[in-house]
Amino acid sequence: MKNSSLNNLSVVTGSMLCALFASCTGNEKVVQSERPNIIHIMTDDHAFQALSAYGGAISKIAPTPNIDRIAQKGMIFQRAYVENSISAPSRATLLTGLHSHKHGQEILTNGFKPDNTVFPELLQQAGYQTAIVGKWHLQVEPKGFDYYKILKNQGDYYNPEFATKETNGEYVREEGYATTLTTDYAINWLDKRDKKKPFCLLVHHKAPHRNFMPESKYYDLYEDAEFPYPDNFFDDYTSRGPAAKSQQMSIMHDMTMGYDLKVNELNDNLPPHLEWSKADWEKARARMTPKQLQAWDAAYGPRNKAMLEANLSAKELAKWKYQRYIKDYMRTIKSVDDQIGRLLDYLEENKLMDNTIIVYTSDQGFYMGEHGWFDKRFMYEESFRTPLLIMYPKMIKAGSVCNELVQNIDYAPTYLALAGVESPVKMDGRSLVPLFSGDKPQEWRENLYYHYYDYPAIHMVRRHDGVFDGRYKLIHFYGEGKGKDEGADIEYFELYDLLTDPHEMKNVYSDTAYKEHADRLRKELHGYQQDLDIVEGNLNLNEKI
Repeated sequence: MKNSSLNNLSVVTGSMLCALFASCTGNEKVVQSERPNIIHIMTDDHAFQALSAYGGAISKIAPTPNIDRIAQKGMIFQRAYVENSISAPSRATLLTGLHSHKHGQEILTNGFKPDNTVFPELLQQAGYQTAIVGKWHLQVEPKGFDYYKILKNQGDYYNPEFATKETNGEYVREEGYATTLTTDYAINWLDKRDKKKPFCLLVHHKAPHRNFMPESKYYDLYEDAEFPYPDNFFDDYTSRGPAAKSQQMSIMHDMTMGYDLKVNELNDNLPPHLEWSKADWEKARARMTPKQLQAWDAAYGPRNKAMLEANLSAKELAKWKYQRYIKDYMRTIKSVDDQIGRLLDYLEENKLMDNTIIVYTSDQGFYMGEHGWFDKRFMYEESFRTPLLIMYPKMIKAGSVCNELVQNIDYAPTYLALAGVESPVKMDGRSLVPLFSGDKPQEWRENLYYHYYDYPAIHMVRRHDGVFDGRYKLIHFYGEGKGKDEGADIEYFELYDLLTDPHEMKNVYSDTAYKEHADRLRKELHGYQQDLDIVEGNLNLNEKI
């Protein structure tokens, strides 16, 4: 298929890098002293709408000036996407450059193949020092890293547990706030590394992941502000199929008053699918020291009391929940921005900026009330699209903008290309290096493939795959349901024209005016399924489309 990322694979290595860096060894690797350092900063669930470099309404109230420094001194990518919008698969894709069904981590809980080739081990073999600090979230021990200090499971905001090689798999509790501790360990490793070798450091923050617990000094931040509501906050999903209606990620109906919104006074009599939240919230509170708990209750207690006494209507309560959610979410982002500023300051002070590529992104997008939702998973824009900022003075002009379609399958081949390292595995992604000049390379990809697998699971988003060409998006929902109460078997398409309908409110798949685009994208989708050899259980998608 001519537009498939497989057939457009273009990893910059060997002779091309020789030209870039002017010196190669006999095996076509760049001379070690000239290879760039690599820092990949990744947050968990940071929506592009909540990063002020993208100019969204939310970030006008809550700016992110330190993260914006990367955009100001580098390149902002306006069309960066993931191939599967959920945390563990996204992290596995970063490491391997492969689509989810190839590296095995299709869903949240397990599946990553221990024998996968990961880019840090290839860099390590080529003489790089490698490290990861913060969130890992894969059910295997990290490999390819000289050093790791990783959070347990999803990680906790307050006094989290970390494991290192020296703890032999045991997680040890550390007192402090996860965002600050992760940055502490990143800077400490940079200080102690072998200064004669290039390095690759992955800094993976837990924040702003659910349940959005701020640093204590920011409990009151934004409290007097009113964040704007998305135009489709009360979306009724007219023209959409059953998947949009059967999800369980509604702010109004599914965001818990206790676990998510910290109104522990309302943690009883929960619907069955939310019972887990009470126990999880009790565990979160139990992690706090007496001093932390006292500060928490002093901040949230009076606000909760005022809300309960107001006896809000259903719609007013939904709006109150949105405001509490957004304020806590942006409070956690404030700490992320602080700590990224601290890391950038360290790099500047130690003269590491010129020969270091610094990447900021998220493991996926996130809903900030659009369609009435929080969370991710869907191929709709707010979940599918991610922030991506890259700074590398040697190759990227300050203030650059890229409008080409890029995806998280591209990170591994990009880092290997910059280091002059060839992968023994054919990756699905391609190097982003040709985009750094600001020009569109010949034969750059014209569309992207997406596939979400994790159903039935939390939030009950149905399985789907699809193709996006930068304007038109075709989504194919499919699969067995969970019975009449939780969804029937489905097989249908949705098509959106993002030029005329950027918020994806009108499914035009059955509109004859769009038949040409529907047919074209169905053919592209079929091509991806064939090229990628997609088989879902007993459902062979090559035969279904």
